[in-house]
Amino acid sequence: MTTAPEQKSPLNPYAVLALAIVLPGTGQVANRQPFRGLIFVFFILLLGAFTLKTAAPDVSIVGKFAGGIFVWAMSILDAYKFARLRHEVWMRGAMCQNLSPEDRRSPTGSGREA
Repeated sequence: MTTAPEQKSPLNPYAVLALAIVLPGTGQVANRQPFRGLIFVFFILLLGAFTLKTAAPDVSIVGKFAGGIFVWAMSILDAYKFARLRHEVWMRGAMCQNLSPEDRRSPTGSGREA
């Protein structure tokens, strides 16, 4: 009987969160979704430039880049949420590999009928 190759542990969700805060799109790259990271960066730049051009002259710098800042915040949440999901799936998979075949069949995990 062959066993599946052991999967590499995903990055800690808090590390992905820190990466996403520091530089837009890097959280998605750390989650192995580089194309998604590029899409977020594209829309950060696009909406940041749009609000810069359409904002009134007396608006603060945060208001001038509000569109880009909003998309950046969404990319941070997206990266962290996906990292937590990947980490939980990996943890449950690692736990299931340590169970005996009888324990895997039981919904309670004890091997006895409920």
